[in-house]
Amino acid sequence: MDEQLRRQYLEAMGITSWLFRQPDETEKLVPPPVEAWCQEKAPAAEEADSPRLDNVAGLDWAALRERVAACKACDLHRSRTQTVFGVGDQNADILIIGEAPGADEDRQGEPFVGRAGKLLNAMLKAIGLDREQVFIANILKCRPPGNRDPRPEEVLRCKPFLLRQVELVAPRVILAVGRIAAQNLLQSTDPVGRLRGRVHGFGESAIPLVVTYHPAYLLRSPEQKAKAWQDLQQVTKFLAGKESPKPTG
Repeated sequence: MDEQLRRQYLEAMGITSWLFRQPDETEKLVPPPVEAWCQEKAPAAEEADSPRLDNVAGLDWAALRERVAACKACDLHRSRTQTVFGVGDQNADILIIGEAPGADEDRQGEPFVGRAGKLLNAMLKAIGLDREQVFIANILKCRPPGNRDPRPEEVLRCKPFLLRQVELVAPRVILAVGRIAAQNLLQSTDPVGRLRGRVHGFGESAIPLVVTYHPAYLLRSPEQKAKAWQDLQQVTKFLAGKESPKPTG
């Protein structure tokens, strides 16, 4: 069929016809992919304001909270109502890490509130735990405008804060909640469906890490709750000593 006639048929059916073209020389210069947790250095212009591992090391809970509250390392500080540091038992066996604050969290200064927070509380209750018995934090401490996904440079700026929280809590197991948290913590691009179902290792000490679905996703896709329940059971088996402490992925 003549190419022009084919395009006319497609347009008549409301189907967009894409034409391939040769890229020019500038388009061939594709920058390498950026993995937020793999970057070694922030842009020089922002380096002075960026929290670094060497200037949060040794901070206790109170000092770390103050440092987070005063942070202006990225543009998110301009639109936030307040930072969302984290909440719960500072010596908890389980550290739950989510993505970033939403509108409710930004207003209240606490992670996982609202409908998603209520579901998380119910999930914890199902395995015999209260919210106060775990520590809950996020990859980002400030809300991205419009609840968009965190940008790599924003994750990079917040990374030292979260790593120090991991050190202070010293959890027996980390529960990564949702795609953004799981992919950044594990430096992976795999979807949650591939990352869940096994125990990973986080950091140099290979803290056991289990991946599960975000409560907000479960509210939209309740048929996945059975899989989330399996993930929670994996956590409880590990804490009870019935799960091998050696990461399997």
